[in-house]
Amino acid sequence: MQINLNMVLNRDPRLNLRPQYNGFKYLCKDIATTIAFALNALVCILPLYKVNLKLFVGDDTKMLMLNDTSSSLKIAKDLVTQVLVEETRSSLHVIEDERVVPKNTVNATGISQQIAKVEDNATKIFINDTSSSPTKVEVEKLETRKVEQPLCVSEVRTEYCQTEGDIRLHGKSSNVYIASRKTTILAENMSWSIRPYARKSDAYAMSNVTKWSVKTSQQVPQCTKNHSIPAVIFSTAGYTGNHFHEFSDIMIPLFLTCRQFNGQVQLIITDKKPWWIVKHQAFLKKLSNYKIMDIDIDDEVHCFPRVIVGLKRYYQELSIDPQKYSYSIKDFRDFLRSSYSLKRDSAIKIRDGNKSKKPRLLILSRKTSRSFTNTNQIAKTAKGLGFKVIVMEAGRNMLSIADAVNSCDVLMGVHGAGLTNILFLPQNAIFIQIVPYGGMQVEWLATNDFAKPSEEMNIKYLEYKIRLEESTLIKQYPLDHMIIKDPSSIEKQGWEVFRSVYFDKQNVKLDVDRFRPTLQKALELLH
Repeated sequence: MQINLNMVLNRDPRLNLRPQYNGFKYLCKDIATTIAFALNALVCILPLYKVNLKLFVGDDTKMLMLNDTSSSLKIAKDLVTQVLVEETRSSLHVIEDERVVPKNTVNATGISQQIAKVEDNATKIFINDTSSSPTKVEVEKLETRKVEQPLCVSEVRTEYCQTEGDIRLHGKSSNVYIASRKTTILAENMSWSIRPYARKSDAYAMSNVTKWSVKTSQQVPQCTKNHSIPAVIFSTAGYTGNHFHEFSDIMIPLFLTCRQFNGQVQLIITDKKPWWIVKHQAFLKKLSNYKIMDIDIDDEVHCFPRVIVGLKRYYQELSIDPQKYSYSIKDFRDFLRSSYSLKRDSAIKIRDGNKSKKPRLLILSRKTSRSFTNTNQIAKTAKGLGFKVIVMEAGRNMLSIADAVNSCDVLMGVHGAGLTNILFLPQNAIFIQIVPYGGMQVEWLATNDFAKPSEEMNIKYLEYKIRLEESTLIKQYPLDHMIIKDPSSIEKQGWEVFRSVYFDKQNVKLDVDRFRPTLQKALELLH
């Protein structure tokens, strides 16, 4: 059956168009009016009867329909996208630059895979069912279009673009070009902006991250250096320098993005911090077989078969959702152990009557804020219960801290970035978090930053909330001061004010008698 524009506009019954989808009529009218102004005639080819779908096209949906097979495929892909979204109840929307942006991070990967499958099927449908058989050139054009438009994903904590094909990268201008042999009017010169750091909702962190542009165009710079492996672009700006954020915002996302390549990937750093590379060099060398590329002042045009701009990331801190990704936090911890050649996979198992080997307790100390003021007393109490005690401050020497933490069975410390090193603990080890004074806000951070993640790491978690009498704040402020009486009122003044009081000005003097049962519980859990 030959389909023309009038049949579509008048909802010819032979097309089996459902009457509730009147938006489609107005959409085609608008498109026909616009294109007819420039052209004398328009044939709107849309073999909908071959696509057995419930189609819904809203009045505000923007599509381009032209008299060619590739455009018909684009229409079907857009329509199928909306059907898949409706069926999975995910909140996606098609925005003006034709990116499909998932608002529901849980189903985004699955939907993308479904869309890819439908696109392949739609390609076959449109090739087989158009009125005239496609030429070899037309088939090649369809295949080319599959890789010319990047998949750009926006999630709760991150944004990233995946590009494949003839990809050209110019560091000095922060541009990634997708070389296109031929594109539609709408696709030509489309661009996406990405700040490749995985904490997108934090304006302060993102303010110093370089913005990269991903562009689709026929006019691209000539290659000056060719590469045969994929590349991943990421930033070491943001909160780099904070041990917790280095892992939650960069290291774990980098693992999620790059591990699939088994070392055959080029790491490209923007906003480079040389000390950060030195600090994490064991991990980075395990992740990539190639020297890291410093791209910001590079005037070469590097050509890659595939480039990912930005990093994948699960929205929870220090966590990976194994149902969404191909990896789990256990896989990441195994990768760390391999990177640093750590020996212990499991914590000690204490057997009744066997006192030949004592469990090792690591007390993480701090120099400035939230430090223990009676470390020696804590260590003495722990030794009296049967622990071998090590006191150590977390520094930049990752080999040293990783080895020390992995050698221990119990780790304790006041809430802070240093507790991120629980990642190096062996399986079934015990983690004791000391929660400083500060009300619900401090407790919320303690739970979400470390308590919940530790449980996913197969680490046994214990928590000790200090009383006001164990905080040095009681010596700095009178009992009727709002800082003492009502921490929530300080929280309302903003994060910076809250942090300056409860995190920067507070130290801890543990009541060892009150803390003793927590240490005893740790011993019980090692049996």
